[in-house]
Amino acid sequence: MKKLGLTLLTALVGGLIAVGGYKLFEGKQESKMSFEERQELHYVNNPVPNVVSSTGNPDFTQAAAMVAPAVVHITTTYPGRSGSSSYGGDPMDLFEEFFGMPRQRQQRSQPPAQATGSGVIISEDGYIVTNNHVVVDANKIEVQLTDKRIVEAKIIGRDPNTDLALIKINEKGLPFVRFGNSDEVRIGEWVLAVGYPLGLESTVTAGIVSATGRSTGIIARELQQRQFQQRGYPQSDEEPMINTAVESFIQTDAVINKGNSGGPLVNANGELIGINSNIMTPTGTYAGYGFAVPVNLVKKIADDFIKFGRVKRGLIGITFTELNPAAAKELEISDVNGLYIRDVVDNGAAKEAGLKEGDIITKLDGRTITSSSDLQERIYRLRPGDKVKLTYKRDGKERDVTVTLKEDTSAAEREAERDSETKRSATEIYNKLGAGFVPANDAKKKELGISSGVVVTQVHQGGLFDYFNVQRGLVITHINGKPVNNSDEVESALADSERGIVRIVGVPQRGSRVELNMPIEY
Repeated sequence: MKKLGLTLLTALVGGLIAVGGYKLFEGKQESKMSFEERQELHYVNNPVPNVVSSTGNPDFTQAAAMVAPAVVHITTTYPGRSGSSSYGGDPMDLFEEFFGMPRQRQQRSQPPAQATGSGVIISEDGYIVTNNHVVVDANKIEVQLTDKRIVEAKIIGRDPNTDLALIKINEKGLPFVRFGNSDEVRIGEWVLAVGYPLGLESTVTAGIVSATGRSTGIIARELQQRQFQQRGYPQSDEEPMINTAVESFIQTDAVINKGNSGGPLVNANGELIGINSNIMTPTGTYAGYGFAVPVNLVKKIADDFIKFGRVKRGLIGITFTELNPAAAKELEISDVNGLYIRDVVDNGAAKEAGLKEGDIITKLDGRTITSSSDLQERIYRLRPGDKVKLTYKRDGKERDVTVTLKEDTSAAEREAERDSETKRSATEIYNKLGAGFVPANDAKKKELGISSGVVVTQVHQGGLFDYFNVQRGLVITHINGKPVNNSDEVESALADSERGIVRIVGVPQRGSRVELNMPIEY
């Protein structure tokens, strides 16, 4: 009997050690997992019954109950920009109409603007997917959860090419929406759109999938507008605009309005199949069709932000024309379907694989390519080094070739160029401040209850500080969100000025904390 008891005790202890070891291993490995793997791990440990969609009269109560708690209301603040209390404006500027966010800098006398959108939680530890246009240029992002708590969020990554962004809040144990598979979405199936439209609380609307693989051109137009803004001068033949937009939307007739932007599109099982991005409308409000970024693309973008800090884009290295009867006539060919290769990039993946100008791409990994969006969206899901099988026509015969994608070096070069410009401009901004600084001593920090700071000792006539009436003696604790303790740190922090705005947090000798948002050009 004693032997049996000892055996049972040994087995119990061994089991506890094994479980504890598994949990420790699980915790260490989770940071390396993709979001899809994290979700699967959660559901293995917390199984839930399957939700079966109705085959008769549709009933979305279970799906809505599963999704709604994980949909959040996002409020963003923009310094020195005016808001809009109406829903007017240019109805074809869908980003502004849908989200109500002006694009140009306003006069400094106008108060900070606020705008709102939606987002969807994709992990229990606070990662949230939304649209890039919901958070771009914001200097403050607040997230309201369904239990009415309001917490500040930080941007993990933005991808203007797909209009997606990943943000995070410091919370645990949150409800999240499980990923579906956008490749399995079928035209005619029921879907739900969830979000915070037109200033309302959480709202659910239903409709069907009207089409897939749709391109509206809205992301391309937004990218072009930003390139104009960054250049500050019109396009020329020598410097053509670069179109890196990826559009292959799920089209739905579920009602979507301003404020739904960034919210989820889910199927009847409550699975995430897309992120609502824009609408097609002659009026600026819902007129029949909305468009969502497919979730399989969302998963790749979110995972890239976590693993690499940016989107890793693999390229085939071709320029092409989408074939249709008109294009075929112009090119004097008989094929009206596929992608006609106009040029092959030197040292690119296609060139190395033997593809040539005049070849017609008809399939990708065995799936027929009917539009440019089919190819772009599927390639954007992949990374440099991944292999794809392309089927193409040459001399009337179909052939197969394996292409190894290459890294988008132009993006890295543009990023390096921006970094160089930022370092140069940081010194210029520092000089524009027209001020002198000394480190705050420990006694001063203790007196003011701060952990970092520089004291403004000089204010030169004609500088920014003089113009905005910044007084000597102000202790600046943060610039552009970074703590500062000396002049070098001040200059370094100035490099993070966005949209021509320097954000300063300081404490006067007497009084409460002050926040200043100063435009660099005044």
